[in-house]
Amino acid sequence: MTERQGITVLLVDDQPLLRMGFRLILEGEDDLQILGEASDGAEAVRLVRELSPDVVLMDVRMPVLDGIEATRAITATGSGARIIILTTFDVDEYAFAGLQAGASAFLLKDVAPEELISAVRVVASGDAVVAPRVTQRLLETYVRGADRPAPAAATKDPLLEDLTPRETEMLEAMAEGLSNGEIAHRYFLSEATVKTHVRRILTKLHLRDRVQAVVYAYETGLVVPSNPDY
Repeated sequence: MTERQGITVLLVDDQPLLRMGFRLILEGEDDLQILGEASDGAEAVRLVRELSPDVVLMDVRMPVLDGIEATRAITATGSGARIIILTTFDVDEYAFAGLQAGASAFLLKDVAPEELISAVRVVASGDAVVAPRVTQRLLETYVRGADRPAPAAATKDPLLEDLTPRETEMLEAMAEGLSNGEIAHRYFLSEATVKTHVRRILTKLHLRDRVQAVVYAYETGLVVPSNPDY
């Protein structure tokens, strides 16, 4: 068996040319290794179980099993694989559904090579950053959807009571799309201190990663979209 080196990646897309393109980009980096490829969600679930990749690049629209259900199935097993959803449009209901299902981030399929490489590394680190303001826009758009309850009507999660006032501030700042550095600057803290707060928030709320914390903040009504006419 080939010895693993660096961050391992599974490519999941029903279009061979796209998988080839992603492979060429990622394999050009010394710290990234492609473990395998899948052309549908069911195959992806099986390969994650067999290969245990660090990161999965997951297409949404695929035959047999779509990317959302595949993501849900993978995270339900307790797999440590971090999933990046690939979408065609930045404000896409499928992207939000992917985050709800347990994905750690989403990228557009026409992402620049350097952004793809950076996203894989960041997600693999376990400190996934909310892909700046576009993810915030996605969340706000979804929360304002006609099929969603108004944030004011959301039931407050009792777990929020376990957060300190400072941790609540941190969670609200994360939901704005701020990075650790930006949060540190706002509250005159070191980035190390911010990271400690973030990890405590995730532990207390039983959340998988930073992106899940942002989804949680919107779904529980802790954060209310500021501009309904966006």
